[in-house]
Amino acid sequence: MNWQSLLESLDAEKLVRIALLLFAGLPLSFIASGLARRFGKKRFSEQGRMLLGKAILYGGVSAVVLALMPEFGFRLNALLGAAGILGIALGFASQTSVSNVISGLFLIAERSFSVGDVIQANGQTGIVTSIDLLSAKIRTFDNRLIRLPNEMLIKTELINITRYPIRRMDLKLGVAYKEDIRKVREILTEIAADHPLCLDEPKPVFIFTNFGDSALEIL
Repeated sequence: MNWQSLLESLDAEKLVRIALLLFAGLPLSFIASGLARRFGKKRFSEQGRMLLGKAILYGGVSAVVLALMPEFGFRLNALLGAAGILGIALGFASQTSVSNVISGLFLIAERSFSVGDVIQANGQTGIVTSIDLLSAKIRTFDNRLIRLPNEMLIKTELINITRYPIRRMDLKLGVAYKEDIRKVREILTEIAADHPLCLDEPKPVFIFTNFGDSALEIL
């Protein structure tokens, strides 16, 4: 079917249906995607709302495209058959992408990190800005965007720096050999007790670790 015969086959009724699908279906898909993200705040995490919104948007747009095809004379059976053959070929050619998608589903289900967390992976540290089916994106502290494939995040060691609100800070101190180690411990304990950011539970711990070259080493 050429374009001239295609245009001639479009009568007034078909044009109305096409207009309704385009000017009603597409905006509704965007609106439904936004509403899903807004009303899912209490039930889903940030990445869960993001994926839900994208799924609704892509599903709505796909439904509009499929509904438009018969109006232009395309046979869905033939297209679905061709799509199946093409999908098999693409499946063999895109094994890495499939692996990233499967890894992304595991990451979402595991919830080892969320949007807004600070993570360290593959030698990179930054704030998670999005978690998609193929990759996660982080923004480093020097304002660079880094894309981390999901398959790599599953296989490598990943550190979530901000997952827990309480953080332990290790301070290495050196004390002269002539000082009384018990008195030093008491003074350090008083300093920690008076500091507003030092927690009572868990309590600060002072451990003698080593005889240094010129000082007693305390952690």
